[in-house]
Amino acid sequence: MNKRIHLLLLLAWIIIGSCLRFIGLEKLPPWTDECATIVFSLGNTFRHVPLNQIINADVLLQPLQVISNTEISDVTERLFSESTHPPIYFIINHLWMKIFSPPGELASIFAARSLSAILGIISIPAMFGFGYIVFRSALVGHIAAALMAVSPYNIFLAREARHYTLVILLLIASLSCFMKAIEVTRNHRRLPIWVGLTWVIVNALGIATHFFFSLALCVQGCVLLLYIAKQIKSNKWVSIRLNWLRMLGVAFGTFSASIVWLPILTKIRGNELTTWVSDGSPHFIEPIWRLFLWMISIFVLPPSAISIVPIWIVVISGVFTLLFLGWVIYNIRCTLQAQQLNSTSAVISNSLKEYIIGAIFLFLSFSYFLGIDLTLAPRFQFIYTPTVILVFAAALAICWQEGKNFHSQNHQFFSAINKRVLVGIIAFMSLLGGVTVVGNIGYLQHHRPDILAPTIYKASQSPAIIATSHKHHGQTGRMMGLALEFKRLSGDKFSSNDWQFFLVHKDFQTDSYSEGMEILNKQLTQVPRPLDLWLVNFRTKMDLESQNCFLDPKYNSYAGEYKYKLYRCAANN
Repeated sequence: MNKRIHLLLLLAWIIIGSCLRFIGLEKLPPWTDECATIVFSLGNTFRHVPLNQIINADVLLQPLQVISNTEISDVTERLFSESTHPPIYFIINHLWMKIFSPPGELASIFAARSLSAILGIISIPAMFGFGYIVFRSALVGHIAAALMAVSPYNIFLAREARHYTLVILLLIASLSCFMKAIEVTRNHRRLPIWVGLTWVIVNALGIATHFFFSLALCVQGCVLLLYIAKQIKSNKWVSIRLNWLRMLGVAFGTFSASIVWLPILTKIRGNELTTWVSDGSPHFIEPIWRLFLWMISIFVLPPSAISIVPIWIVVISGVFTLLFLGWVIYNIRCTLQAQQLNSTSAVISNSLKEYIIGAIFLFLSFSYFLGIDLTLAPRFQFIYTPTVILVFAAALAICWQEGKNFHSQNHQFFSAINKRVLVGIIAFMSLLGGVTVVGNIGYLQHHRPDILAPTIYKASQSPAIIATSHKHHGQTGRMMGLALEFKRLSGDKFSSNDWQFFLVHKDFQTDSYSEGMEILNKQLTQVPRPLDLWLVNFRTKMDLESQNCFLDPKYNSYAGEYKYKLYRCAANN
């Protein structure tokens, strides 16, 4: 196959991946973490949003407005004082959004998400390079790139205004250097200095993009030490002597790049923004089940958003997906074994598999032993995603090559199917999963303001106040998502005073919401009646009957991962 064909194929994967990442990109309102990304990227702050008082939608959305005189220093200052994230992505996004969002207006949701989408598109040729570097096979590279292009999980990350596509790109680069180190050690050659320097720089940037990148580095270190131990046990000292100084140099450089963040990391421990990872169920099967769901979403994703999709479709598609996975495993089991026949391929595939096993073990250790459940959020699974794709791509490449010599005399479907058809079916199922993400009907999505806002919009018969309990800017972001959706639903008729909000702040010194509750009760007596009071994710009790407000039983439920109640407040006699 000549270079032109390779380029055309790669271009095809990029076009497919681009369509899946950009179609309807701005359709959903931002969820709370996206709001935080936009606010901090603009160099703005959540602290200007008033708490414990009634505010209109314009005041609530003010942090999302573009201010012309903000600088990069404002971005870092806001992050270090209000967030738990390192600054690299936010700085890049600050420069990006300055170009596409006019000053004085609300930031463009499309612009905020497009940077992540573009980085996600770049990961497609990056996966081709990863596959080619590791296996010296353009076929593996193409299958890896195609899988990345249609991967539901990676499409999901790319369609959010978050920093995960950048960290995945950096992880692909780091893993390429990691596998290069194993290759040169096995072949008794020196690790090129430029590879070592690139490795250190990429690792430094990765940690400065997401602190969980350090978990990937821990797994890399463990796998590399395990490989070196195997070499020593086999009396293969030559390669170790050739590279131990350079390996130590990479380790020291990476450690030095990590240690500078220690003061920031010590402040994160116990931060209210991170306590939710301790809210999982680490004493039984839930973390393992969640890991399974996140991992299969790398390749397939059935329609499963139960708040939108009928439950019978969810059940049928779920059963079909499990049967499909069983069928795929049945058909490629021999292929996975065949990877062990070639000594070079065995070393490579074993190192990749050890990395995946190490990452899973690390996640489960955090869940079961430390009570920090990293399986609660699908986005954290970026640590092993590129490696899983590459291992699967290598297996499918063997299937594809076996398809050349396909002459079946067995009429059973499972054994008679051409292996190339198998690869095509898997790619098609992944594509359907990608379409599921684009249609916003999968199980990966987070809080969905677009589901709750229409309910509030249609049910409100009077001016509405949406009240929520407030601990940190996460709750502010959830209300921002609702306000933006109200703005979209109202169109030209939108009036910020039609939709008012009250953030009942928790006093952490008294560990109660009492002060905010008293103010809310008082202000409810001062606003015009009739009034619709919506309690959304409201975590404290409130006596509203004394305010002549009564629960409407038709609106006491969940929608888009929001819990809501509607109280109709009549005029006081």
